[in-house]
Amino acid sequence: MKTLKALLLLLPLVLTFACKAPEKEKNWYKGNLHTHSYWSDGDEFPEIIMEWYKDQGYQFVALSDHNTLADGEKWKVISDDSLHQAGFEKYLKKYGVEWVNYKLDSAGRRMVKLKTYDEYTALFEENEEFLIIKAEEITDGFEGKPLHMNATNIQKKIEAQGGGSVVEVLQNNIDQVLKQREETGVPIMPHINHPNFGYGISLNDMISLKGERFFEVYNGHPTVHNEGNETHISTEEMWDQINIAYLKDGKPMMQGLATDDTHHYHSKGKAWSNAGRGWVMVYADSLNAVSLIHAMEAGDFYASTGVTLKKLNFENNKLTVEIDGEAGVTYSTSFVGVRKGVDNSEVLSTTEALESSFEITDDLLFVRCKVTSSKLQDNPIENLIYEMAWTQPISGTY
Repeated sequence: MKTLKALLLLLPLVLTFACKAPEKEKNWYKGNLHTHSYWSDGDEFPEIIMEWYKDQGYQFVALSDHNTLADGEKWKVISDDSLHQAGFEKYLKKYGVEWVNYKLDSAGRRMVKLKTYDEYTALFEENEEFLIIKAEEITDGFEGKPLHMNATNIQKKIEAQGGGSVVEVLQNNIDQVLKQREETGVPIMPHINHPNFGYGISLNDMISLKGERFFEVYNGHPTVHNEGNETHISTEEMWDQINIAYLKDGKPMMQGLATDDTHHYHSKGKAWSNAGRGWVMVYADSLNAVSLIHAMEAGDFYASTGVTLKKLNFENNKLTVEIDGEAGVTYSTSFVGVRKGVDNSEVLSTTEALESSFEITDDLLFVRCKVTSSKLQDNPIENLIYEMAWTQPISGTY
Protein backbone atom coordinates (compact mmCIF):
# COMPACT_ATOMS: atom_id res chain seq x y z
CA MET A 1 0.00 0.00 0.00
CA LYS A 2 2.85 2.34 0.86
CA THR A 3 4.48 1.54 -2.47
CA LEU A 4 1.28 2.33 -4.39
CA LYS A 5 0.89 5.57 -2.47
CA ALA A 6 4.45 6.57 -3.32
CA LEU A 7 3.88 5.81 -6.98
CA LEU A 8 0.73 7.92 -7.01
CA LEU A 9 2.65 10.80 -5.49
CA LEU A 10 5.34 10.49 -8.17
CA LEU A 11 2.87 10.19 -11.04
CA PRO A 12 2.30 13.97 -11.59
CA LEU A 13 6.07 14.51 -11.70
CA VAL A 14 6.53 11.67 -14.19
CA LEU A 15 3.73 13.03 -16.38
CA THR A 16 5.26 16.51 -16.24
CA PHE A 17 8.59 15.27 -17.57
CA ALA A 18 6.92 12.98 -20.10
CA CYS A 19 4.75 15.78 -21.51
CA LYS A 20 7.45 18.43 -21.57
CA ALA A 21 8.64 18.91 -25.14
CA PRO A 22 12.42 18.76 -25.55
CA GLU A 23 14.06 22.07 -26.36
CA LYS A 24 15.00 22.48 -30.00
CA GLU A 25 18.67 22.73 -30.79
CA LYS A 26 19.61 26.29 -31.73
CA ASN A 27 21.68 27.37 -34.71
CA TRP A 28 23.27 30.53 -36.03
CA TYR A 29 21.48 32.07 -39.02
CA LYS A 30 23.03 34.79 -41.16
CA GLY A 31 20.74 37.42 -42.64
CA ASN A 32 20.36 40.90 -44.08
CA LEU A 33 17.34 42.94 -42.99
CA HIS A 34 17.61 45.89 -45.40
CA THR A 35 17.64 45.29 -49.17
CA HIS A 36 16.26 47.09 -52.23
CA SER A 37 15.27 45.98 -55.72
CA TYR A 38 13.62 47.28 -58.88
CA TRP A 39 10.39 47.40 -56.85
CA SER A 40 11.66 50.77 -55.55
CA ASP A 41 15.09 52.37 -56.02
CA GLY A 42 17.31 49.31 -56.30
CA ASP A 43 18.75 48.47 -59.72
CA GLU A 44 18.22 44.72 -59.95
CA PHE A 45 15.49 42.09 -60.18
CA PRO A 46 14.51 40.37 -56.90
CA GLU A 47 15.41 36.96 -58.31
CA ILE A 48 19.00 37.98 -59.07
CA ILE A 49 19.33 39.55 -55.62
CA MET A 50 18.05 36.50 -53.77
CA GLU A 51 20.27 34.24 -55.84
CA TRP A 52 23.32 36.30 -54.82
CA TYR A 53 22.54 36.23 -51.10
CA LYS A 54 21.77 32.52 -51.14
CA ASP A 55 24.98 31.72 -53.05
CA GLN A 56 26.97 33.78 -50.52
CA GLY A 57 25.80 31.65 -47.60
CA TYR A 58 23.04 33.82 -46.15
CA GLN A 59 20.10 31.99 -44.59
CA PHE A 60 17.58 34.85 -44.70
CA VAL A 61 16.95 38.15 -46.43
CA ALA A 62 14.28 40.79 -45.91
CA LEU A 63 13.51 42.58 -49.17
CA SER A 64 12.48 46.00 -47.85
CA ASP A 65 11.61 48.28 -50.72
CA HIS A 66 10.32 51.79 -50.06
CA ASN A 67 6.61 51.98 -49.28
CA THR A 68 5.77 48.77 -51.15
CA LEU A 69 5.45 45.04 -50.51
CA ALA A 70 6.20 43.79 -54.04
CA ASP A 71 2.53 43.02 -54.65
CA GLY A 72 0.37 43.73 -57.66
CA GLU A 73 1.51 44.68 -61.14
CA LYS A 74 4.57 46.82 -61.79
CA TRP A 75 6.43 47.34 -65.05
CA LYS A 76 10.02 48.57 -64.81
CA VAL A 77 11.69 50.55 -67.58
CA ILE A 78 15.26 49.27 -67.88
CA SER A 79 17.86 51.99 -68.18
CA ASP A 80 19.44 52.33 -71.63
CA ASP A 81 22.99 52.18 -70.28
CA SER A 82 25.05 49.13 -71.11
CA LEU A 83 25.34 47.89 -67.50
CA HIS A 84 21.61 47.62 -66.93
CA GLN A 85 20.89 46.31 -70.41
CA ALA A 86 23.52 43.62 -69.85
CA GLY A 87 21.87 42.88 -66.52
CA PHE A 88 18.55 42.35 -68.27
CA GLU A 89 20.12 40.00 -70.81
CA LYS A 90 21.65 37.99 -67.98
CA TYR A 91 18.27 37.84 -66.23
CA LEU A 92 16.52 36.72 -69.44
CA LYS A 93 19.11 34.05 -70.15
CA LYS A 94 18.98 32.76 -66.57
CA TYR A 95 15.18 32.55 -66.21
CA GLY A 96 13.97 32.26 -69.80
CA VAL A 97 11.15 33.74 -71.85
CA GLU A 98 8.51 31.68 -70.08
CA TRP A 99 9.37 33.45 -66.80
CA VAL A 100 10.41 36.92 -68.00
CA ASN A 101 7.55 39.09 -69.27
CA TYR A 102 8.85 42.08 -71.22
CA LYS A 103 7.88 44.45 -74.01
CA LEU A 104 8.78 47.75 -75.66
CA ASP A 105 6.89 50.91 -74.83
CA SER A 106 5.89 53.57 -77.37
CA ALA A 107 9.33 55.17 -77.08
CA GLY A 108 11.09 51.89 -77.80
CA ARG A 109 12.26 51.43 -74.23
CA ARG A 110 12.47 47.93 -72.77
CA MET A 111 9.96 47.30 -69.98
CA VAL A 112 9.86 44.27 -67.70
CA LYS A 113 6.99 43.10 -65.52
CA LEU A 114 8.41 42.53 -62.04
CA LYS A 115 7.73 39.29 -60.23
CA THR A 116 5.87 39.61 -56.94
CA TYR A 117 6.98 38.35 -53.54
CA ASP A 118 4.61 35.38 -53.82
CA GLU A 119 6.05 34.47 -57.24
CA TYR A 120 9.79 34.67 -56.61
CA THR A 121 9.98 33.23 -53.07
CA ALA A 122 9.08 29.75 -54.33
CA LEU A 123 12.26 29.72 -56.42
CA PHE A 124 14.61 30.12 -53.48
CA GLU A 125 13.11 29.17 -50.13
CA GLU A 126 14.21 25.86 -48.62
CA ASN A 127 13.39 24.54 -45.17
CA GLU A 128 16.23 25.42 -42.76
CA GLU A 129 18.33 26.58 -45.70
CA PHE A 130 16.98 29.90 -46.99
CA LEU A 131 14.13 32.23 -46.07
CA ILE A 132 12.80 35.43 -47.64
CA ILE A 133 10.99 37.69 -45.18
CA LYS A 134 8.38 40.16 -46.39
CA ALA A 135 9.36 43.66 -45.30
CA GLU A 136 8.79 47.33 -46.06
CA GLU A 137 10.92 50.40 -45.61
CA ILE A 138 8.33 52.89 -44.42
CA THR A 139 9.74 56.03 -45.97
CA ASP A 140 8.65 59.33 -44.47
CA GLY A 141 10.10 62.72 -43.68
CA PHE A 142 9.74 66.05 -41.92
CA GLU A 143 10.96 69.41 -43.21
CA GLY A 144 13.30 67.72 -45.65
CA LYS A 145 14.72 65.25 -43.14
CA PRO A 146 14.64 61.60 -44.30
CA LEU A 147 12.87 59.45 -41.68
CA HIS A 148 12.96 55.79 -42.60
CA MET A 149 12.11 52.64 -40.69
CA ASN A 150 11.88 49.00 -41.65
CA ALA A 151 9.03 46.69 -40.71
CA THR A 152 10.21 43.07 -40.89
CA ASN A 153 7.66 40.28 -41.37
CA ILE A 154 4.98 42.83 -42.20
CA GLN A 155 1.65 41.36 -43.31
CA LYS A 156 0.06 44.37 -44.97
CA LYS A 157 1.52 47.54 -46.41
CA ILE A 158 1.64 50.50 -44.04
CA GLU A 159 1.31 53.97 -45.50
CA ALA A 160 3.76 56.59 -44.25
CA GLN A 161 1.88 58.38 -41.48
CA GLY A 162 3.52 61.81 -41.42
CA GLY A 163 3.39 64.10 -38.39
CA GLY A 164 4.24 67.50 -36.98
CA SER A 165 7.82 66.78 -35.89
CA VAL A 166 10.59 64.22 -36.38
CA VAL A 167 9.57 62.34 -33.25
CA GLU A 168 5.88 62.43 -34.12
CA VAL A 169 6.51 61.06 -37.63
CA LEU A 170 8.67 58.22 -36.30
CA GLN A 171 6.31 57.42 -33.45
CA ASN A 172 3.26 57.42 -35.71
CA ASN A 173 4.92 54.86 -37.97
CA ILE A 174 6.16 52.73 -35.08
CA ASP A 175 2.66 52.72 -33.63
CA GLN A 176 1.21 51.48 -36.92
CA VAL A 177 3.69 48.61 -37.08
CA LEU A 178 2.96 47.60 -33.49
CA LYS A 179 -0.77 47.95 -34.12
CA GLN A 180 -0.56 45.53 -37.05
CA ARG A 181 1.42 43.15 -34.88
CA GLU A 182 -1.23 43.24 -32.19
CA GLU A 183 -4.13 42.88 -34.62
CA THR A 184 -2.61 39.99 -36.58
CA GLY A 185 -0.89 38.21 -33.70
CA VAL A 186 2.16 37.91 -35.94
CA PRO A 187 5.58 39.12 -34.70
CA ILE A 188 6.50 42.17 -36.78
CA MET A 189 9.73 43.97 -35.97
CA PRO A 190 10.19 47.71 -36.55
CA HIS A 191 13.68 49.14 -36.67
CA ILE A 192 14.99 52.66 -37.21
CA ASN A 193 17.18 53.00 -40.30
CA HIS A 194 20.42 55.01 -40.61
CA PRO A 195 19.67 57.85 -38.12
CA ASN A 196 22.62 59.88 -39.44
CA PHE A 197 21.38 59.79 -43.05
CA GLY A 198 20.92 63.47 -43.80
CA TYR A 199 21.39 63.81 -40.02
CA GLY A 200 17.63 63.50 -39.90
CA ILE A 201 17.28 61.76 -36.53
CA SER A 202 19.05 63.14 -33.47
CA LEU A 203 19.95 61.44 -30.22
CA ASN A 204 17.12 63.25 -28.45
CA ASP A 205 14.69 62.06 -31.13
CA MET A 206 15.77 58.47 -30.57
CA ILE A 207 15.50 58.81 -26.79
CA SER A 208 11.93 60.08 -27.11
CA LEU A 209 10.65 57.02 -28.97
CA LYS A 210 8.38 54.45 -27.37
CA GLY A 211 8.16 50.81 -28.42
CA GLU A 212 11.27 50.85 -30.63
CA ARG A 213 13.95 48.31 -29.71
CA PHE A 214 16.18 48.14 -32.81
CA PHE A 215 18.23 50.53 -34.91
CA GLU A 216 21.09 50.34 -37.38
CA VAL A 217 24.41 50.85 -35.65
CA TYR A 218 25.98 50.03 -39.02
CA ASN A 219 24.45 50.62 -42.46
CA GLY A 220 26.37 49.80 -45.65
CA HIS A 221 25.15 52.74 -47.74
CA PRO A 222 27.99 55.20 -48.49
CA THR A 223 26.01 58.34 -47.53
CA VAL A 224 24.60 57.44 -44.10
CA HIS A 225 27.44 58.82 -41.92
CA ASN A 226 27.82 55.94 -39.46
CA GLU A 227 30.87 57.73 -38.06
CA GLY A 228 29.14 61.10 -37.72
CA ASN A 229 31.16 64.29 -38.22
CA GLU A 230 32.52 67.24 -36.28
CA THR A 231 29.06 68.20 -35.00
CA HIS A 232 27.22 64.84 -34.96
CA ILE A 233 28.01 61.77 -32.90
CA SER A 234 28.56 58.36 -34.46
CA THR A 235 25.80 55.78 -34.44
CA GLU A 236 27.84 53.68 -32.02
CA GLU A 237 28.11 56.52 -29.50
CA MET A 238 24.42 57.24 -30.09
CA TRP A 239 23.65 53.60 -29.24
CA ASP A 240 25.22 53.88 -25.79
CA GLN A 241 23.61 57.24 -25.06
CA ILE A 242 20.20 55.88 -26.04
CA ASN A 243 20.60 52.97 -23.64
CA ILE A 244 21.73 55.16 -20.75
CA ALA A 245 18.50 57.14 -21.18
CA TYR A 246 16.33 54.07 -21.81
CA LEU A 247 17.46 52.33 -18.63
CA LYS A 248 16.83 55.46 -16.60
CA ASP A 249 13.31 55.56 -18.03
CA GLY A 250 12.70 51.86 -17.44
CA LYS A 251 12.59 51.01 -21.17
CA PRO A 252 14.00 47.85 -22.76
CA MET A 253 17.44 48.51 -24.19
CA MET A 254 18.02 49.40 -27.84
CA GLN A 255 19.61 46.61 -29.90
CA GLY A 256 22.10 47.31 -32.68
CA LEU A 257 21.82 45.94 -36.23
CA ALA A 258 24.22 45.84 -39.15
CA THR A 259 22.62 45.93 -42.61
CA ASP A 260 23.54 46.33 -46.26
CA ASP A 261 20.84 48.77 -47.39
CA THR A 262 21.74 47.44 -50.84
CA HIS A 263 20.72 49.45 -53.91
CA HIS A 264 23.45 48.91 -56.49
CA TYR A 265 24.23 45.53 -58.02
CA HIS A 266 26.01 46.48 -61.25
CA SER A 267 28.72 48.85 -59.97
CA LYS A 268 30.92 48.04 -56.99
CA GLY A 269 32.98 50.33 -54.79
CA LYS A 270 32.99 52.90 -52.05
CA ALA A 271 30.59 55.19 -53.91
CA TRP A 272 27.93 52.50 -54.30
CA SER A 273 25.48 50.82 -51.95
CA ASN A 274 26.54 47.20 -52.41
CA ALA A 275 25.60 43.84 -50.96
CA GLY A 276 27.69 41.96 -48.41
CA ARG A 277 28.78 44.77 -46.11
CA GLY A 278 26.70 44.23 -42.96
CA TRP A 279 24.50 41.51 -41.51
CA VAL A 280 23.14 39.94 -38.35
CA MET A 281 23.86 36.49 -36.95
CA VAL A 282 20.81 35.23 -35.06
CA TYR A 283 20.85 32.30 -32.61
CA ALA A 284 17.43 30.72 -33.03
CA ASP A 285 15.78 27.31 -32.88
CA SER A 286 14.52 27.36 -36.47
CA LEU A 287 14.69 29.33 -39.68
CA ASN A 288 11.36 31.13 -39.75
CA ALA A 289 10.40 34.76 -39.20
CA VAL A 290 8.71 34.12 -35.84
CA SER A 291 11.72 32.32 -34.33
CA LEU A 292 14.19 34.84 -35.72
CA ILE A 293 12.30 37.86 -34.39
CA HIS A 294 11.75 36.28 -30.98
CA ALA A 295 15.47 35.48 -30.76
CA MET A 296 16.42 39.03 -31.70
CA GLU A 297 14.00 40.48 -29.19
CA ALA A 298 15.73 38.32 -26.57
CA GLY A 299 19.10 39.76 -27.66
CA ASP A 300 20.30 36.43 -29.07
CA PHE A 301 22.19 37.86 -32.01
CA TYR A 302 25.16 39.96 -32.98
CA ALA A 303 25.87 42.40 -35.80
CA SER A 304 28.85 41.93 -38.11
CA THR A 305 30.77 43.32 -41.05
CA GLY A 306 32.94 40.22 -41.33
CA VAL A 307 33.92 38.82 -37.92
CA THR A 308 32.32 35.49 -36.99
CA LEU A 309 31.81 34.41 -33.39
CA LYS A 310 32.08 30.75 -32.41
CA LYS A 311 30.51 31.29 -29.00
CA LEU A 312 28.49 34.04 -27.36
CA ASN A 313 26.78 33.52 -24.03
CA PHE A 314 25.90 35.24 -20.78
CA GLU A 315 25.48 33.39 -17.52
CA ASN A 316 26.40 33.96 -13.87
CA ASN A 317 26.87 37.67 -14.69
CA LYS A 318 29.65 36.81 -17.13
CA LEU A 319 29.66 37.71 -20.84
CA THR A 320 31.79 35.26 -22.83
CA VAL A 321 32.83 35.68 -26.45
CA GLU A 322 34.85 33.30 -28.61
CA ILE A 323 35.95 34.38 -32.07
CA ASP A 324 36.06 31.97 -34.99
CA GLY A 325 39.54 33.13 -35.94
CA GLU A 326 41.17 33.05 -39.36
CA ALA A 327 44.82 32.14 -39.90
CA GLY A 328 47.08 35.18 -40.05
CA VAL A 329 44.39 37.52 -38.70
CA THR A 330 44.53 39.20 -35.30
CA TYR A 331 41.57 40.41 -33.26
CA SER A 332 41.02 43.04 -30.60
CA THR A 333 38.06 42.39 -28.30
CA SER A 334 36.84 45.38 -26.31
CA PHE A 335 34.22 45.22 -23.59
CA VAL A 336 32.48 48.59 -23.71
CA GLY A 337 30.24 49.68 -20.89
CA VAL A 338 28.76 52.39 -18.75
CA ARG A 339 29.28 52.75 -15.03
CA LYS A 340 26.30 53.64 -12.88
CA GLY A 341 26.01 57.37 -12.34
CA VAL A 342 28.20 58.14 -15.38
CA ASP A 343 26.80 59.65 -18.58
CA ASN A 344 29.17 58.16 -21.13
CA SER A 345 30.51 54.78 -22.17
CA GLU A 346 34.11 53.64 -21.92
CA VAL A 347 36.31 50.70 -22.89
CA LEU A 348 36.45 48.62 -19.71
CA SER A 349 38.73 45.86 -20.92
CA THR A 350 40.61 44.87 -24.07
CA THR A 351 42.21 41.58 -25.07
CA GLU A 352 43.80 39.99 -28.12
CA ALA A 353 42.72 36.46 -27.11
CA LEU A 354 40.23 34.57 -29.28
CA GLU A 355 38.15 33.68 -26.21
CA SER A 356 37.48 36.17 -23.46
CA SER A 357 35.03 36.87 -20.66
CA PHE A 358 33.93 39.89 -18.70
CA GLU A 359 32.08 39.90 -15.41
CA ILE A 360 29.29 42.46 -15.16
CA THR A 361 29.56 43.77 -11.62
CA ASP A 362 26.98 45.75 -9.65
CA ASP A 363 28.63 49.07 -10.46
CA LEU A 364 27.99 48.71 -14.19
CA LEU A 365 24.84 49.84 -15.97
CA PHE A 366 25.44 47.72 -19.07
CA VAL A 367 28.22 46.11 -21.09
CA ARG A 368 28.54 45.14 -24.74
CA CYS A 369 31.40 43.68 -26.74
CA LYS A 370 33.04 44.96 -29.91
CA VAL A 371 35.51 42.88 -31.91
CA THR A 372 37.81 44.54 -34.44
CA SER A 373 39.81 42.42 -36.86
CA SER A 374 43.09 43.18 -38.60
CA LYS A 375 41.47 41.94 -41.81
CA LEU A 376 40.30 44.60 -44.22
CA GLN A 377 36.73 44.52 -45.46
CA ASP A 378 36.44 43.55 -49.10
CA ASN A 379 34.37 46.63 -49.98
CA PRO A 380 34.26 49.14 -47.11
CA ILE A 381 32.56 52.50 -46.72
CA GLU A 382 33.65 55.59 -44.78
CA ASN A 383 36.72 54.82 -42.65
CA LEU A 384 35.21 51.60 -41.34
CA ILE A 385 37.75 49.52 -43.23
CA TYR A 386 38.27 46.58 -40.84
CA GLU A 387 35.94 43.65 -40.28
CA MET A 388 34.04 44.07 -36.99
CA ALA A 389 31.30 42.58 -34.83
CA TRP A 390 29.08 44.01 -32.10
CA THR A 391 27.24 42.02 -29.44
CA GLN A 392 24.10 43.33 -27.80
CA PRO A 393 24.27 45.22 -24.48
CA ILE A 394 23.75 43.29 -21.26
CA SER A 395 22.40 45.28 -18.33
CA GLY A 396 22.58 44.98 -14.61
CA THR A 397 19.99 46.60 -12.36
CA TYR A 398 19.84 50.37 -12.59
